[in-house]
Amino acid sequence: MGLSIGIVGLPNVGKSTLFNALSNAGALAANYPFATIEPNVGVVPVPDERLDKLSALVKPEKTLYTTLEFVDIAGLVRGASKGEGLGNQFLANIRQVDAVLYVLRCFEDDNITHVEGSISPQRDKDTVDTELCLKDLETVEKRREKTQRSAKAPGKEGEVAKAELAVLDKLKGKLDDAVPVRAQGLTEQERALVKELFLLTDKPVLYIANVMEGQLASQDTDKHVTVVKAIAAKEGAEVVVLAAALEAEIQQLPAEERPEFLKSAGLDEPGLNKVVRAGYKLLGLKTYFTIGPKECRAWTFHDGWKAPQCAGVIHTDFEKGFIKAEVMTWKELLQYGSEAAVRDKGLLRMEGKEYVVQDGDCMHFRFNVTT
Repeated sequence: MGLSIGIVGLPNVGKSTLFNALSNAGALAANYPFATIEPNVGVVPVPDERLDKLSALVKPEKTLYTTLEFVDIAGLVRGASKGEGLGNQFLANIRQVDAVLYVLRCFEDDNITHVEGSISPQRDKDTVDTELCLKDLETVEKRREKTQRSAKAPGKEGEVAKAELAVLDKLKGKLDDAVPVRAQGLTEQERALVKELFLLTDKPVLYIANVMEGQLASQDTDKHVTVVKAIAAKEGAEVVVLAAALEAEIQQLPAEERPEFLKSAGLDEPGLNKVVRAGYKLLGLKTYFTIGPKECRAWTFHDGWKAPQCAGVIHTDFEKGFIKAEVMTWKELLQYGSEAAVRDKGLLRMEGKEYVVQDGDCMHFRFNVTT
């Protein structure tokens, strides 16, 4: 489905370290601003224990997880939107992402400099917000200039342009005050216009509180983590607490050594799993499965999609020629051990075009495409 999340933050907050851990792509992480001089892109599988269990049952030739794409850009500093530092060069790279991940530094380390001289997640968040708002303001002002000319036209064209101009003026006023678009309470009609502009501050946000390994045990009382949680709670956003350096270390270990390492660190799973799942949830995504001896596979769909739309995720022909879908839940398949057994129990359902697919459905599509 090509869904992506952009990673933003100030220099030296752990962005590239987190990206390295997520994608294991070896992005440069160094103790100076702008170590990341090109946008890095990594495709990350979405962990899913349900698929693991189904694959253990079916023993297919291949097991394929759904994925998310993460885009890491250069650290932002004050003035980035106006060309300060390298961050400005890469703001355009997150225009097309579906959500934004804010990495906020919550650890003290004299060996890793902070561009502002001290640790303050709230200040860092405000700095990123301001720079993204200023970049969006630039976009809105360019669109506004064009719309002003159209507003002088007679008839319907002029009326449509005047209505758009009113929305742009509203956006401009709020962005001038560093209010992100997502917090401006826009109507559905206004949102339709905003969508066309691909504004950075209109995207949903996931917060990462990046700590040192020693802070994990006390994260519920840590003063910096508490600030990040308060920020997320105020916005109704998701927050994940993790130690990016530790996560990167975990990814360097052979797979068989990771469980013991996690146990010794007091973790039940890598924090990265939580990041990926939180991103999946943030984007309103669900998963259905196709199960067979050749391949057990997870497929991404948007919450609320009907069966034909979900079939189209596999191939457009499946959606065009959709007839019916055979459906069972992943729990039913695990409980009874095979599709045949589920059918014998009367639990294999035939669903039509109006069926709203549920998270965890196991599906087989029937379709017919005439050429």
